Amino acid sequence: MKVRDVMTSNVSTISTDSTIQDAAYQMKNLDVGSIPVCDSSKRPVGIVTDRDIVIRNVSEGMGGNTSVDTVMTKNVITVSPDTDIHEAAEIMSNHQIRRLPVVENNKIIGIVSIGDLAVRDIYINEAGDALSNISQPSRPVI
Repeated sequence: MKVRDVMTSNVSTISTDSTIQDAAYQMKNLDVGSIPVCDSSKRPVGIVTDRDIVIRNVSEGMGGNTSVDTVMTKNVITVSPDTDIHEAAEIMSNHQIRRLPVVENNKIIGIVSIGDLAVRDIYINEAGDALSNISQPSRPVI
């Protein structure tokens, strides 16, 4: 099974010159925890998560008018729609991420989440294993 078979299409994106408040508002309205950040040609240049907003913006005392590109994760990991979902789960596990933008011809066409993989009964164990690895602390907890 390929990523295209389980991904969410018609993904909302935000531009690099948008504010944190814009991103948070969009996340609230869409009931999502992340928004891909794209340039004017819909090429993903980052992703901003609710965690990014809290850790890199709120905790640093920055306001809602802060530019998204200040707090977004810039080294966005992507997959193609033809990526096997086992490989996508492995990528999520290895990079400790829960969502992967799906890119074709350098443009975002969808997003696949760990939940999309878990919905398929035959992949529930693999998705659970990936989530377990994703949830591991990246550094020792003190």
